[in-house]
Amino acid sequence: MPRHEPSRVATVFREGALSVGVIAPLRRAPETAIDYAEQVDLAEHADALGFAAYWVRDVPLNGSWYPETFGHLDPFVALGAVAARTRAIALGTAATVLPLRHPLHVAKAAASLQALSGDRLLLGLGAGDRPQEFDAFGESLDGRGDAFRERWGVLQAALRAPDRLAMLGDDFELRPAPFIPPPLYAIGSAGQTVDWIARNTGGWLTYHREPGSQRDRHALWRSAVQRHAPDAFRAFGVAIQIDLTEETGPATPIALGYRTGPSGLPDVIDEQRALGVHHLIVSLQPTAMEPGEALGRIAESARRVGALEPTHPVGASGPADGIAGTAASGDARRP
Repeated sequence: MPRHEPSRVATVFREGALSVGVIAPLRRAPETAIDYAEQVDLAEHADALGFAAYWVRDVPLNGSWYPETFGHLDPFVALGAVAARTRAIALGTAATVLPLRHPLHVAKAAASLQALSGDRLLLGLGAGDRPQEFDAFGESLDGRGDAFRERWGVLQAALRAPDRLAMLGDDFELRPAPFIPPPLYAIGSAGQTVDWIARNTGGWLTYHREPGSQRDRHALWRSAVQRHAPDAFRAFGVAIQIDLTEETGPATPIALGYRTGPSGLPDVIDEQRALGVHHLIVSLQPTAMEPGEALGRIAESARRVGALEPTHPVGASGPADGIAGTAASGDARRP
């Protein structure tokens, strides 16, 4: 198991700075089968290239109703494997579907990953939106916003005070301990108002939109942060689809992102900085290019615009402001 270097957790979200991460899986076109051992190799490669974070999704079930034909590993199992092969890259969930999981199971998984990784977890949480999964788990799709808030509170409390789980009485604790509580982020709307997200979370991660709309989205977020956490840093992250080609010239818009060659990619990344983004999660579309080569080209483009450290950065391993240590508070339901 690699010796851990100083974690990049503190470099993922910083005021006035942009960092770049990547989300799994990385696929070749037109293949649909995933070599999961290779995915861990690619995570190790992303770590060596200096990417700030490696993200995984939470897709508990598949069926004819689901748009992707390949399967995703359980996010915590996947990140456990990646933790054992990497040194510094932050490890994120984007997003753990909280209404479909017991919050104490999530807390246990988070504590375990902190122990394995040297406190590198970024815990992104979402509310989910696939009716078939909610039916399968016996949960209410319409009630997922309420369930999210309730389970967020239990999860947050368990991570804040693992030595005494007050919601269960005096004779329960969460181990392995001690660990640094991972930062908690809302992915998408999570069935909440932007005010609730600004008040209770470490930040908001959303999807790419065209620049004008994204600028408005960021202004909405900054306004909510100013109302509810004016003295605290609250992160703003964006997941973007990149169809990486060998083309020259400027990038062209696609759904939730851009089609671009290496010459246009630096401008795409730099545009996100101008739009107020602190962290960009690159979702690489299936490509004929070898995934390792594609990662290298993304890293080179990000480095050209100062969004990727030239070597393993040295930073504090503590989480950002607004972590699980922030007390939760209620809010009206999202209309």
